[in-house]
Amino acid sequence: MTELSRRNFIRGTATAAAAASMLSASAFELCANPLGLPIGCQTWPVREGIAKDFPGTIKGLAAAGFQNIELCSPVGYDDSGFGGLAKYKGSELKKMLNDWGVSCISSHFGMEELRKDQAGRIAWAQDLGLQQMLVASLDGPKNPTMDDLKRAADEYNRMGEKAAAAGIRQGLHNEGFETSSVEGHRSYDILIGLLDPRFVNFQFQVSTISEGFDAAEYFMKYPGRFFSMHVQGWSATTKKIAPVGQDTLDWKKIFVAARTGGLKNYFVEMNLDFMKASVPYLQKLQV
Repeated sequence: MTELSRRNFIRGTATAAAAASMLSASAFELCANPLGLPIGCQTWPVREGIAKDFPGTIKGLAAAGFQNIELCSPVGYDDSGFGGLAKYKGSELKKMLNDWGVSCISSHFGMEELRKDQAGRIAWAQDLGLQQMLVASLDGPKNPTMDDLKRAADEYNRMGEKAAAAGIRQGLHNEGFETSSVEGHRSYDILIGLLDPRFVNFQFQVSTISEGFDAAEYFMKYPGRFFSMHVQGWSATTKKIAPVGQDTLDWKKIFVAARTGGLKNYFVEMNLDFMKASVPYLQKLQV
């Protein structure tokens, strides 16, 4: 190569690199994704589709822009549309999901299935490649006592310790039992104090804003305790669920606080039309 050719080659390469850099920056601006995390969705809202056409439903979620899904256990949720997934090994599910364009590192389980066979459920989770095993609730009474909370926390701490030994984190949602009160204090706050941070993290249900539970406040109040959240838009005007970005919540504030909370992932969870409508806003939200 002559010196002139070499100079032209270097100049052309530099120009191409600069153009690629500009394109890359532009693409990032167009698809920023909050906290740089993949946009995820919970599969509960599409449970009927999963029961009827599992491949088509997951491919549809991927086509809508979801890169990460959170499943529900085919054992604990066998009567809710997920029972058909029990015919697959965890490794088979993982390969299929990856082939269809989504990853899966989190799933919800029922407390009863963990009580009956936690070791077996952990083995399935490991086979699938899960990092998180969630329960929607500890299934305590509607009007618990402090002793009820302590018993529930002790049981879940033991479960969390077993999962941690297998390299998986147990997590707790905030619905039902967890939104009750004991002695003038929220059960959820008491449980955050009782559950061992070495073994248990939390997943915040944003729609509980309807009951006064503010996601940003919790993330800031309990730094490092949250690893996930279920995302729902909420309109203070209509008092109804709405697509993210078409609601009245301050999502930039929520995601900034989520960094303090320790968020590792998030999953949009609304009806399918609302979930799809939320993707463009999330793709452009820079935090």
